[in-house]
Amino acid sequence: MLIVLAKAKVGAGAIDAARDAIATMEKASREEEGCIAYTFTQSISDPTEMLIVEKWVDDAALAAHFATPHMAAFQGALASLDVNVEEALKYQADDGQALM
Repeated sequence: MLIVLAKAKVGAGAIDAARDAIATMEKASREEEGCIAYTFTQSISDPTEMLIVEKWVDDAALAAHFATPHMAAFQGALASLDVNVEEALKYQADDGQALM
């Protein structure tokens, strides 16, 4: 399994302006074959920080995700907004264990 963690800095109003595009991206990505989880969130302690958490079955699923029409549409929607990805890291992981 792959875990992708990304962090972006966003300018004033950027998250509100991108809200519909984010919701569309989450929904479409979650429907992709090989997607286990896909979530955007805003930091509580820093409202200018957006976090993205993704889980994929393998590298092929992630590569296919990057080639989807909804990814291109999402990137287009964010192109004119003050959104700067500061970090995007991919981790190899096992299937995990319940903590509780």
